Amino acid sequence: MFIHSDDITAYIPQRTPIVMISGILEVDGPKTRTALHIAPDNVFVENGVLMPPGLMENIAQTAAARIGYIAKQENSPVPLGFIGAVNNLEILELPPAGQTIETTTEIGGEVFNATMVTGKVMYDGRVMAQCEMKIFINPLNK
Repeated sequence: MFIHSDDITAYIPQRTPIVMISGILEVDGPKTRTALHIAPDNVFVENGVLMPPGLMENIAQTAAARIGYIAKQENSPVPLGFIGAVNNLEILELPPAGQTIETTTEIGGEVFNATMVTGKVMYDGRVMAQCEMKIFINPLNK
């Protein structure tokens, strides 16, 4: 069940063809869960699987969706964020096109405009990818 799926672009800055989440499943404090139905014609699909750049973008957009969701709840503009660093990236499997993955991010800490996030992509009960990201929020459009 989605918290929001009608127009996910209201919560994230990305636009087609780079939208890598289908909807928000949960925003609970520091934790966010999203789902992505991997369309066979997704820009990051090659040879029938979602490639590593798509998995990383999916994690980043899950983190962005949390920020956008909170901003919308506060009737504030959705701020832009930028990936500053990716650490400990592990790509364990590549999920197949035509299926749905679930991604969870959790905020580890926030200092000024930097947010530390851990992310994990799951499919069929297995971890597909995981990493840590440092995301910077643009304070000028917050």
